[in-house]
Amino acid sequence: MNEIVVMVLAFITGLALGTLFFGGLWLTVKKLFTSKTPALLFLGSFIFRTGVTLVGFYYIVQGSWQRLVICLVGFVIARYIVTRFTKPNDKKELLIKERVNL
Repeated sequence: MNEIVVMVLAFITGLALGTLFFGGLWLTVKKLFTSKTPALLFLGSFIFRTGVTLVGFYYIVQGSWQRLVICLVGFVIARYIVTRFTKPNDKKELLIKERVNL
């Protein structure tokens, strides 16, 4: 397979792994307040997210440091994308601040 195609696939996989990891973290934190067992939820989510991410990196990298770097770049970019999409709206923040001040 062409090396450029492999690098593009490594980048896309890094984006997918980062989205899964940080999106899963966001969902976990969002559900913590309503969970009956928040510690178990957090620990289970952490183990699942970390396991999937490590296995994904293992299969993509295959001993190539270039693929590792490209995959990590995609992973970090996914963090910024997830952060951007999960940022609370200003109206929600105002409602929360008003309720806290009451």
